[in-house]
Amino acid sequence: MAAFAAGEAPREADAERLLALRKEALAHEHGEGVAKDPARAAKLYCDGARAGDPEAQFSLGWMYANGRGLERNDALAAYFFDLAAKQGHAQSQKMKRFVGDPTSEVPECMRPALPVDDGQDVIVPSSETQRQVVGLVNQLAPEYGVSPRLALAVIRAESNFNPAALSNKNAQGLMQLIPDTSARFNVKKPFDPEQNLRGGLAYLRWLLAYFEGDVSLVAAAYNAGEGAVNRYRGVPPYAETRGYVKRIIGLFKRDDHPYDSRVTTPSPELPRIRLTKGS
Repeated sequence: MAAFAAGEAPREADAERLLALRKEALAHEHGEGVAKDPARAAKLYCDGARAGDPEAQFSLGWMYANGRGLERNDALAAYFFDLAAKQGHAQSQKMKRFVGDPTSEVPECMRPALPVDDGQDVIVPSSETQRQVVGLVNQLAPEYGVSPRLALAVIRAESNFNPAALSNKNAQGLMQLIPDTSARFNVKKPFDPEQNLRGGLAYLRWLLAYFEGDVSLVAAAYNAGEGAVNRYRGVPPYAETRGYVKRIIGLFKRDDHPYDSRVTTPSPELPRIRLTKGS
């Protein structure tokens, strides 16, 4: 589970580690005591930026704004200046006016690190349709910070990889989106595989942030709605939902998943849910 997310100020206990990371990045940026390596510097700065270090965010923004060892990119520079500026970083606040609007897409190095699969596939494609779905999931899921394995587990449980699936509750397509969920995540054609996947992945990304990476709560909410999870302060006592959660956990094989805390504020019931789990 992610301890903190990009744009969130690092805890004091992490300050020493982030300072060491920044010093290593600076050395590679300028070639001080090590070979000059702007790409390595950018990666190290981005590691610090993802951990919430405003100085690393500013330094990476500066590299992009000035084309210092990287291809100049004002939109990316603005993205990192904006992160630091929101933490009160004065130089970043000044630099924002020179680089324009930030990119709306999260840079690849800032996306949460996804779990590594254990090698046991959720599904071995047995048809061309299934192969196409698996390929599309592997392509799209990382854009949303969702493990392809989790997305495939949901698809297997929901529709068994049938893009035309329709339930008696009017849940539609691969990820069985009900009309309200389709509208919520701007899915116009729920039986179009890519649109359906994007809607389902956007919902999973939201649920992961809302329940701070707790896969059992995310699965329960995907099946029964986040309102039911909040109301029961945990997995609702519905046989269908409990069976669904067990199946998702069995396929995904992990209890936690990285999440991006900027997507939404967490459930107000999480502290009470955790107390219940711990009792």
